[in-house]
Amino acid sequence: MCYYNGQKVTRAEFIRLRHLEKAIANYDFLSHDLKIGFDYNLNAVLKPVPDREDFEVVQMEWGFIPGYLKTREDVFKMRNGYKDASGKFHPPITTLNAVSEEMLSPGKIYRDASLKRRCLVLSTGFFEWRHVYPLNKRTGQPLKTANKYPYYITLKDKEYFYMAGIWQPWTDKATGEYVETFAIVTTKANKLMEQVHNSKKRMPVILNEDLAYEWIFGNIDEKRIFEIAKTPYPAEEMQACSIAKDFREVLEPSKPFDYEDLPALEQNFSNSSKQIFTGLDT
Repeated sequence: MCYYNGQKVTRAEFIRLRHLEKAIANYDFLSHDLKIGFDYNLNAVLKPVPDREDFEVVQMEWGFIPGYLKTREDVFKMRNGYKDASGKFHPPITTLNAVSEEMLSPGKIYRDASLKRRCLVLSTGFFEWRHVYPLNKRTGQPLKTANKYPYYITLKDKEYFYMAGIWQPWTDKATGEYVETFAIVTTKANKLMEQVHNSKKRMPVILNEDLAYEWIFGNIDEKRIFEIAKTPYPAEEMQACSIAKDFREVLEPSKPFDYEDLPALEQNFSNSSKQIFTGLDT
């Protein structure tokens, strides 16, 4: 999940993000409505400055590269799958997301980064797929094949927010290429996201300002890392709207799009009035 992300930030917003007046001419990469994980391109990441309570905004490759991979050819094989000398196919391994419940387990490729190299992935909204199973007109039972509808998810009253990330330096042993790579940490879905991402019921770990600060600057132990990483963002502070199925090809991928056959998302998120999210986000 969470293989699509938005990173479009205005200059004024970026200045507020940094909390300082500074020239930002070198940060033109903060102008993308949609970043597709499987393109394995560069994304904007907030990386802490060593031994200082400060950060820099850098570009990292989305797709965590384990240290045991020696060359770009090895990376390509991991990401796309390959056949070995005997003809056996080895399926691809996706490292765009790190599962919070597992990333600290002994032997996991994410463990060292979770303990030592935590970062924040800047987002203005992310994209997910909802699976809806239409009913058989004859039997009234759900069909086995679902219709998939894309959604754009944002936070209410926030133009940008932070996703918990972990990063990894990597050097190609054949060419000397150096790159910093990252994965977005995911957790169990909240009451909104379990409806939207209803196939896997996962969501990115979204951090408020206090937890974001603690995530990258705090001298926190393994228990606290796990506590932060497994916490879903409050559903009542999020919103979702359906978008066009060709959102990856259009100029405005986050533009709301209504589907006549798409049931509304309904959920009581709190003691307040029921929140209802239709295709056009009421």
